[in-house]
Amino acid sequence: MLRLALLCLAAFASLPAAGQRPLPVPPPWPEVVPQPRGREAAPAVPTPPPPPPPEPPVPVRPADAPRGPVTGLPLPRFASLGSNRINLRRGPGTQFPIDWTYQRAGWPVEIVREFDIWRQVRDHDGAQGWVQQSFLTGRRHFVVRGETRPLLRRPEERAPVVARLAPGVLGRIRRCEAGSAWCEVEVRGNRGYLKRAWFWGTYQGEEVR
Repeated sequence: MLRLALLCLAAFASLPAAGQRPLPVPPPWPEVVPQPRGREAAPAVPTPPPPPPPEPPVPVRPADAPRGPVTGLPLPRFASLGSNRINLRRGPGTQFPIDWTYQRAGWPVEIVREFDIWRQVRDHDGAQGWVQQSFLTGRRHFVVRGETRPLLRRPEERAPVVARLAPGVLGRIRRCEAGSAWCEVEVRGNRGYLKRAWFWGTYQGEEVR
């Protein structure tokens, strides 16, 4: 009887009191998987930046370039648009349809053919057509190409930067020495130097005054 009474008392003591919740059972510890020796992750090796893209080639005019039948000037040669609205036609005459209308005075073009008062021109994108000679000027301009280019204070790549020119920016060529890779230019009142490979509007080694 005494043994049975003790068992009943122990069972009664293990029951939760009225209004009390049983104590929560703690979850088991998460399993720890040891890292095998000799297989530690190697440190990440930084990937070197890709090399810069090659500079676009500067247009080259042959030494024996032909002469225009109207002006006697070499072909091709650079000129600039002299008006803010110029129609580019398929042929040398107003009877030919208009393929394009330029709306930017000073835009550089190449004159590639001559016929009477008409000039066949080519722009930096390769588009060609005919415009009247009176809408062109010999004042030289350029357009930045490729990527953003630094306008430098001196004709050397380590010179201080005057401004940074985005692709498509239009500027005026002030001077290019014969055989030099650099030209003195002006963009919106900022003067400096650009490499010929950074813009379109001059031939390799051409002298511009």
